[in-house]
This record gives sequence, C-alpha cells and structure tokens, in this order.
Amino acid sequence: MRFDVITLFPELFAPFLEAGVARRAYASGQIVLKLWNPRAYAEGNYRRVDDRPFGGGPGMVMLAEPLARCLAAVQAERAGGAAPVVLFSPIGQTLTHAGVERWAAGAGAVLICGRYEGIDQRFIDRHVTHQISLGDFVLSGGEIAALALLDAVARLQPGVLGDEGSHHQDSFNPAVDGLLDCPHYTRPEVWDGVPVPSELLSGHHARIEGWRREQRLRLTARHRPDLIVAARAAGRLSAHDEVLLAQLGRGGPG
Repeated sequence: MRFDVITLFPELFAPFLEAGVARRAYASGQIVLKLWNPRAYAEGNYRRVDDRPFGGGPGMVMLAEPLARCLAAVQAERAGGAAPVVLFSPIGQTLTHAGVERWAAGAGAVLICGRYEGIDQRFIDRHVTHQISLGDFVLSGGEIAALALLDAVARLQPGVLGDEGSHHQDSFNPAVDGLLDCPHYTRPEVWDGVPVPSELLSGHHARIEGWRREQRLRLTARHRPDLIVAARAAGRLSAHDEVLLAQLGRGGPG
C-alpha cells in the first residue's frame, strides 16, 4: 500500500513516522509513504505556489499549475495505474470507520493537503477523484486530516497493534455492531475510593461480555442515539438489547 502526500509542510509528518504504533506500518513496509512539496514544481525565483483570488476577497489561493506538475510527477512514479486523488475539503464525505476500512483494504492514494483559502477549482475539477471531511469545522490545512486518515488506516494493518484483535473492539466497528466502545479499567482495583465493576473481576467470561454489551448500549444510547437507530435498522440488536434500551427510554417504534 502506498500513500503519496502533496503538502507544503512535509516536516509535519516526521514525528508521526517515528512514534506510536502507526510507525510499525511504515517501518515494516506495509505502508509506503512519500511526501511531495509542490513548491519544488513552481516556477520563478520565489517558487510561488499561491496568488490573490479573482473577484477579490481575503487570503490567497493555491495555484493549479505547481500542483498539477507535482501530481504528474507522483503519478509517473507510481506503479499499477492511476491512484485515487484525495482532497481534504469541507464539501467531502465525512470520514467514518467504514470509509477507513475501505481505504485500508485498497492500494493507497494520493493525498492533497490544501492551504490558504483553498485550491484553484480547475485543478480540483480536473484531477481530484475523492473529497473527504473530518467534520463540520475548518483546519488551517489538510495535513492534520491526512494524518488522521493515515493513522486510522495504519492501525488496521496486520501486526501493527500489539493485540491483533484490538481494533475489532473499537467504537463503530461492525464487530460491536457499530456501537460505541465500553468503559475500560485497570489496576488498582480501587482508586480514589471507586472500585472496578464487580463483573470485570468475576472471571466469568459470559458475565463480563454481558456487562460490556450493556455498557456499549448505554453509552451509545446516551451519546450517539443515531448509532442505535442504524444498528436497529441493520438488524444488529437482539431482543435482550431492546429490553435494555426500552428501560433506558430508547426503545424502537412499536
């Protein structure tokens, strides 16, 4: 899997490649990451990559030509045909666990990190195949969004996490029916006067799993009721789940 990142600030990615569990995916070669600076493909003594917007207004706009030259160099180096070209943008589809799984199962992509007021629309229309958003807010550039996607994809690669099955218990994972994860506890058994729930100390597997399921339902119903609706529509909730949700006032219609 190969990701090429076009960014004016490649130095922002260095710490990510050297720390945390995600680095294992890059150290092992499971994910190949190459950083490209469009300034290297700009013309003139100043290597200009932006200019004032037509029509006036604040800020600057990234020029199409340096980005196009940079992208052409990326595509010439990549093997196996054209790769998806991703722009992180407010109009993009919000990134979800299902989306991350699709990218994690693919061959990679070219990630475009915009800056300033945005990118010349003509470059977007000509070259961008996918647009992704992290949510309804604006960042200074696409680098943080690119790092978020890369981290989420890296941790799904085999052997990256210490426990191979760790990510199957993550929030939003189909393995937990798309619900939020349950609370977690560790030693000591009593901290600041608060004990660990007795179910977790019971050593009884079914009792522990029952407690975790109940907590997932409680947390999801309280904080993300939309996920309960989605799980119900997909037929992922059992009769026992529905009884608990009814007690919480989150029962379904009828």
